[in-house]
Amino acid sequence: MSADNSEMTAADVIAFVQLLNQHGIEVYLDGGWGVDALLGHQTRPHADLDIAVPHRFVPQIRTLLEAQGYKDVPREDTWECNFVLGDDAGHEIDFHSYTFDAEGNHIFGVPYPHESLQGSGSINGFPVKCITPEWMVRFHIGYNLDGNDYQDVKALCQQFGLEIPAEYAEFMKKDNQNQGTS
Repeated sequence: MSADNSEMTAADVIAFVQLLNQHGIEVYLDGGWGVDALLGHQTRPHADLDIAVPHRFVPQIRTLLEAQGYKDVPREDTWECNFVLGDDAGHEIDFHSYTFDAEGNHIFGVPYPHESLQGSGSINGFPVKCITPEWMVRFHIGYNLDGNDYQDVKALCQQFGLEIPAEYAEFMKKDNQNQGTS
């Protein structure tokens, strides 16, 4: 379903957020676009858009996107609260849904802490909600890390005065060695 070299552009992200806003659906950017929203500018190309949404909106969002040609993209980690929809142009949206009770306690879905969903940023000047910087950094550990993860975390930590997690020690070591040879 995905086209080679496909990219989820800033315009694509803004159009998607506007679509959900028009239907009263709250959405929080996560992943690479969430990082770039917090930083206020795009740092690299993004193959997809990661989002966090209340689970109650999933059927409505599916209907809206299916009308635009989006379909399920099979993945091994797919379940009702974590799945990807993609279109024939190669746009992919990676859904992470959750449910909180009236007191803000997580009761279902992807375990986002309530306080992680308090961030704000912008894509090309368009205001968006996103994961907070502190939680974005925390969410960038506990899996096989790559250079993009390090660059994202490094930029967030520099901009928001956060400490780079110890899990990035090897990346920092290489970074420092490269700076020494430049």
